[in-house]
Amino acid sequence: MTDKLPRRALLAASLLAAPAVHAQQRTTIRAIVPFPPGGGVDGFARAFVPALSAALGQNVVIENIGGAASRVGNQAVLRAAADGNTLLITNDTLAAVEALPVPGSGPFLPGLAPILLGVSAPHTVVTHPRSGITDAAGYAARLRSGRPVNVGVPGLGTSHHFASELLGQALGGRPEHIAYRGGGPLLVDVLGGTLDAGVVTLSAAIEHIRAGRLVSLGVTSKNRSPAAPDIPSFSETVAPGFDVETWIGVLAPAATPAPIQAALYTASLAALRDPAVTQRLTGLGFDTPGLGPAAFGTLLRETVARFAAVAGAVGLRPEDA
Repeated sequence: MTDKLPRRALLAASLLAAPAVHAQQRTTIRAIVPFPPGGGVDGFARAFVPALSAALGQNVVIENIGGAASRVGNQAVLRAAADGNTLLITNDTLAAVEALPVPGSGPFLPGLAPILLGVSAPHTVVTHPRSGITDAAGYAARLRSGRPVNVGVPGLGTSHHFASELLGQALGGRPEHIAYRGGGPLLVDVLGGTLDAGVVTLSAAIEHIRAGRLVSLGVTSKNRSPAAPDIPSFSETVAPGFDVETWIGVLAPAATPAPIQAALYTASLAALRDPAVTQRLTGLGFDTPGLGPAAFGTLLRETVARFAAVAGAVGLRPEDA
């Protein structure tokens, strides 16, 4: 369900923000992306943040702090002052690392406040045109054959890793996952032909797919993406009913005062609904649901539970992440 942005709500949040956000003398806001440049989350942030800056009337800068399947960037947000000057822009890898905590890390969710669930999108499995794997049926057959299949993911224990594990369960085989520090570095190796395949958010690979530099074997959503209608879903080819989508949202330190959280939500929704931003994001293969804090929080908890079940089913351990 899409949140509405009536004029009264915008005015109310602006009034709330007056003593809290605007009194900060236009302090620069850090929008931390816990992945390197070039992946799906980074692509969303670079489309969204300029409009957020305009909506807030403050400078917002993106900081890419990758490492440890987003944990390094998450920790940077948890350590920041809860004054509205630090945001986290991340995807459902946040739920993945919550479902598979490593010693000395997490939990993260108690220290974070959901602000806006901005977009959702399918993942895609991509290969090099000369990989020898040309479609979903060929990928399924290769997995079932027992021959090694090297599949890159933007970190073990990420949402992409969990999506690949779920797909392997549906196809009856399990690839050997190769961890990268983000979607950007992973795509470099797929483009170079050094991996059998890679799992990335559709938005991160869509331009390479359109240009013929990569082949998409399918999308992980139940239905095809309107941004790439020629790419079949795995559900319609080799895994009936398969449906996994990633999402990207905005969070803040949990202790951020409620008036500032309200102002951040209003500005974030206004930025998402900017026509130029919506056009850019839908062109990249994103849907833009714009869910508010309560619905976003519910989705976070549901995703943690789903990923925890996957970890138990395939025997993932904290040391694997």
